Parts: sequence; structure tokens; C-alpha cells
Amino acid sequence: MISTKSHTECTTLNKRILIDALLETSNRLEHPDVEYQWGHMGQCNAGHLIQTLTGMSSYEIVKSIDFKYDEWSEHAFDYCSNTGHKVDDLFNAMHNLGLTHEDIVKLEHLSDTEILNNLEGGFRYLSKNEKSDVIAYMRSYADLLQKS
Repeated sequence: MISTKSHTECTTLNKRILIDALLETSNRLEHPDVEYQWGHMGQCNAGHLIQTLTGMSSYEIVKSIDFKYDEWSEHAFDYCSNTGHKVDDLFNAMHNLGLTHEDIVKLEHLSDTEILNNLEGGFRYLSKNEKSDVIAYMRSYADLLQKS
């Protein structure tokens, strides 16, 4: 996600907003009463980050995309900024902070090698469906952004 090959240009302010959102999201996910479901558009990895960035609930996120329960990675591949679909607004919000479509896919699958290399304790593979792994990934991502 941090690579200039896949990451769009961020302003300093947008980078700070993204760092804060990643940390806020990871802190919220630590609470046992917070629902996490990788297969739910509003409660998955990207869904939780979108909740933080937009202030929307998981229900509002799903409602805003007309209850189409595709994975965010599928929406990312289908996304076009000018289609007028409601999901475009969510992608535009993320894009404005410097996240590319590829970044969103990697967030959903916890697969960016730079972020995995930066994990506390060193590189390891993470499970996309494990809340504690999502927390570790988001914190590593925020840390990497702070270093750049």
C-alpha cells in the first residue's frame, strides 16, 4: 500500500487523516462488543475503515450500496469514478485520502508485503478473517505511513 507504484499521492493532511482513521479503527476493533465479519460489507476490513472515515454505521454502508453484498475487492475492480453508483462515493472518499483500488483489495486480504514486513515481530502472513490480524495490519499500515 505504501509503494508509489500502487499508492496515489497524498497530501500531508490526508495522510494524517488516514493514519488517524487506521488507528481509530484498530482501537475500535479491539472492543469485544464490536461486530466483525469479513463477509459483511459494513463489518469487514474495509467496511470498518469506511465506518471511521464516513461516520456511517455498517447498516448505512450496506444500504448505500443497495444491499449488494459483494466483496470490497470486487467493488474495487468494478469501480469507475463517474458511474453515478452509490458505491462511488465511498471509493471517492478513500481515493481522496490516497487509497487506490489495489490498496483496498490488499486491505481486504491483508496482503501488502510492505505492511506485513513492518508488523511488530516481523513478517508473517495474516488471516483476512481474524479480527486481531486486521488490528495488527491496520496498526502496521499506520506506522508505515508515519515513517514515510
